[in-house]
Amino acid sequence: MDQSNQSSITEFLLLGLSERPEQQPFLLGTFLGMYLVTVLGNLLIILAIGSDPHLHTPMYFFLANLSFADACFSSTTVPKMLVNIQTHSQTIPYGGCLAQMHFFMTFGALDDFLLGVMAYDRYVAICRPLRYSTLMSPVVCVLLLVTCWVLTSLAALLHTLLMAGLSFCAGNTIRHFFCDVVPLLQLSCSDTSTNQVALFTVGSLILTAPLSLIILSYAHIISTILRGPAASGRQKAFSTCGSHLTVVFLFYGAAIGVYLCPPAPHSAGKDRVAAVFYTVVTPMLNPFIYSLRNNDMKTALRKLFVTHTLSSQGL
Repeated sequence: MDQSNQSSITEFLLLGLSERPEQQPFLLGTFLGMYLVTVLGNLLIILAIGSDPHLHTPMYFFLANLSFADACFSSTTVPKMLVNIQTHSQTIPYGGCLAQMHFFMTFGALDDFLLGVMAYDRYVAICRPLRYSTLMSPVVCVLLLVTCWVLTSLAALLHTLLMAGLSFCAGNTIRHFFCDVVPLLQLSCSDTSTNQVALFTVGSLILTAPLSLIILSYAHIISTILRGPAASGRQKAFSTCGSHLTVVFLFYGAAIGVYLCPPAPHSAGKDRVAAVFYTVVTPMLNPFIYSLRNNDMKTALRKLFVTHTLSSQGL
């Protein structure tokens, strides 16, 4: 297309989850409640872990960071959607759209990497218990966390820079409730082949590398558990891994369906539903999954509430 015929896009329109006016109050109330539960639940997990010395271990260190990433992950998309519903406005500035896409990809990929690191931590704890203090020392844990941050930030920055180099002249309406990379590419009138290759290549690595680590870790874990003589030991080992596996299935099921499966005609609605699942529902459920199935977390949360109650009463 002739560059002279291209219009300069200064803002985009986010159509949201529904264009029906009568559904907007329901969506506002539902997603506001889910967002508040997500932020509060993950904040409680972080506070409980930070306040209880018994939880100052690698497993809970990464769980606290996963809770932080979950809260930030939802915060990149849901507040803007709520504001648009409340103000009856669908607009988002061009720069704001790119920023939202960047942080969405950063925290989404960070979630992904942390799930992989947590699986490796469980592998070392169960299969290499005598070397656990060495292989998962505080220095190693910090290095793993920094590596996760660096890799995810670089991947998000790559996609953001590639997107910033595109021209948009095929309209500015995004059939989504946030600025995701795939709907934006569909609006561009530039050659997006480089973006498509980068999206598939980097996206495949980000999704499959941690997933492969998770599968290998749990293959060794299951083999070790089944060879163990004590049934009680098996039950305890499975209980510590059950919460993590539940979160893994929830997160990867929706993410792979959106980013690695070939797009089908009229799939925008299904993609939005899947995006709601892994950007809103999964971060909201994670605190419940980890706390309700974990006696240590239950105890820490109980202590946190007791301490807060006593301090509020001046005792």
